[in-house]
Amino acid sequence: MNVTRFEPWTLLNLMQRDFERASGTDDGGTTVADWVPAVDIVEEKDRFVLKADLPGVNPDDIDVKMDDGVLSLSGERTHETKSEIDGLRRVERASGKFYRRFHLPDTADADEISAKSANGILEISIPKVPQVQARRITVEAA
Repeated sequence: MNVTRFEPWTLLNLMQRDFERASGTDDGGTTVADWVPAVDIVEEKDRFVLKADLPGVNPDDIDVKMDDGVLSLSGERTHETKSEIDGLRRVERASGKFYRRFHLPDTADADEISAKSANGILEISIPKVPQVQARRITVEAA
């Protein structure tokens, strides 16, 4: 029987790294984002659909890149500059830079990715590569 050592701190470190990756930090721990948009990912028969909530973000300020199987979504939402002399001002909506990365499966067709933004929702369509069907090859006698 093998003895396995349980080290909870190792698991905690892995969880922390995953949290940092999801919260907009790079592998060196440097913050590259001020906020993280919520994203839904749906797999359909012939494509993947990624929907990101980006209310108040101008489509010109959104950058979608595909590099080596990784889809990167970044941009910036600017803060409204209003000053109120009388009364309190409360700001709850996040502003600043955002950043998300997604590792795509091998079945994703990187050349045919398309994106559109409407009503504060960015929809990225990632078609699947058509499956190559096995083909029977006949062997002829020489």
